[in-house]
Amino acid sequence: MRVTLCVVGRLRAGPERDLIDDYLTRFDRTGRALGLGPVDVREVEDRKGGGMAAEAALLEKALPSGAAVIALDERGKVKTSPDFSQDLAKWRDDGRSDLAFIIGGADGIDPALRARCDGALSFGKMVWPHMLVRVMLAEQLYRAASILAGAPYHRV
Repeated sequence: MRVTLCVVGRLRAGPERDLIDDYLTRFDRTGRALGLGPVDVREVEDRKGGGMAAEAALLEKALPSGAAVIALDERGKVKTSPDFSQDLAKWRDDGRSDLAFIIGGADGIDPALRARCDGALSFGKMVWPHMLVRVMLAEQLYRAASILAGAPYHRV
């Protein structure tokens, strides 16, 4: 099952990019044998200042056709890492060939796009910078693959 991160904003070189690249490489290596991955990151940027609606249009264009779509949103469901890993396994086992995660910009995700999603995931009740959410999602993808592989990375 291919995984796509559809995100608002361009990530420049720096510590966040290094962390994301590291975790996504780990996910690709661990997930390959499990039928997970590769990960594709699709960055969109609204250069015309059209706000959330314009960002939503760009994000929709970036989504793979037929993908299960999960929004990263503070109103989403808070899950444990093992529960998240089981969600990945279920989507894969149900025959989904594509899974996409949406990370909005500074103002969040347009309500119309959020309503179209198959689900929403939250990393807690606090609001996180969207660049940091990328790092956290990349780490959780790797952690989920490690859990499914029975590797010792995740400790209870």
